[in-house]
Amino acid sequence: MNTKRRWLLPEAIEDLLPGEARQVEVLRRRLLDAFARSGYEFVAPPLLEYVESLLTGSGHDMDLRTFKLVDQASGRTLGIRADITPQVARMDAHLLNRRGVARLCYCGSVLHALPASLLASREPIQIGAELYGHAGIEADIEIVRLLAQALALCEIPPARIDLGHIGIFRALAARAELSPDAREEVFAVLQAKDVSTLGELVAGVAEPLRSAFLALPDCYGGVEALATGAAQLPDLPEIRAALDGLRRLAEAVPDLPLSFDLADLRGYHYHSGVVLAAYSAGSPSAVALGGRYDQIGASFGRGRPATGFSLDLRELARLAPPAVARSAILAPWPEDVSLHTEIEKLRARGETVMYALPSHEGTWREAGCDRLLARRGNEWIIEDLKEH
Repeated sequence: MNTKRRWLLPEAIEDLLPGEARQVEVLRRRLLDAFARSGYEFVAPPLLEYVESLLTGSGHDMDLRTFKLVDQASGRTLGIRADITPQVARMDAHLLNRRGVARLCYCGSVLHALPASLLASREPIQIGAELYGHAGIEADIEIVRLLAQALALCEIPPARIDLGHIGIFRALAARAELSPDAREEVFAVLQAKDVSTLGELVAGVAEPLRSAFLALPDCYGGVEALATGAAQLPDLPEIRAALDGLRRLAEAVPDLPLSFDLADLRGYHYHSGVVLAAYSAGSPSAVALGGRYDQIGASFGRGRPATGFSLDLRELARLAPPAVARSAILAPWPEDVSLHTEIEKLRARGETVMYALPSHEGTWREAGCDRLLARRGNEWIIEDLKEH
């Protein structure tokens, strides 16, 4: 066997080298601190769980993306998480048991059996925020604002934030009495914007529902898409409520580049209301996904309204301007008490100081040092590092 191949990583799995890891960590701290200032408490669910708990309420797609293994202690099947959001929903419903609003945030690696897109990692570092306990559009407005703030902190301005509402399709499918298989077929062609096939699938649906399904792909664009939806879709209570919620959301964040697509059923098996996807000029894929998912908590014994979003820190780190590496100060060896005291003072001021271990002359710039801590008489001074 070629010994070099022993060190190859699996496809779409990558190391983070110092510069990349620093970028990820800078963004992680920046975002979690911002979430905390908005009242979102940090939680850390486990990397793996029994698969029936991990996949509860998450749909067939997540099942296909989840690595599974047998627990030698119990003989039961475990899953390595492919998404942290259902775990946080379990914690809110089953462990916290709060009566009022709960704001939670998280950050951790997830593992995908297959990459989500051609260039995606199979080990995203997922960071996100979730708001539980409030069913009104006010919670969705807060989440969209927090997402926009998160992207601004990463210096990744959104080119657009797409909004849709799963409730519109669910209302039409329920009134048309579509079978589960028929719903899946209509869902698939709507996602593909395949209008001709859509016409064939809904040919037997009674009016005005048939025309409503066919109108959905045309209900996209700016806020005018909501007026188009109101004019072309049946005046059902669920549809009125969905359009009114999206309209209120648009009015609450007039400075954001919002667009609307009433045929966007991203996360249909998972979400229950507003859905969102944020795009940046530097990426063909969405940099953030989210929306309302009120039904998952019921699977854990306590239904709670819920909405939130998540991002991949690896992708954010690739798109964001590079974090500037702080240069370091080289401290001489051997040590003495006064040197230790001076180094602690420098570190307390935020400087990076490392000791010059013996026999490594000529390598310290490579390690990030550009200055030298030197004793001149009874004083310690900092001067340029001269290294050849």
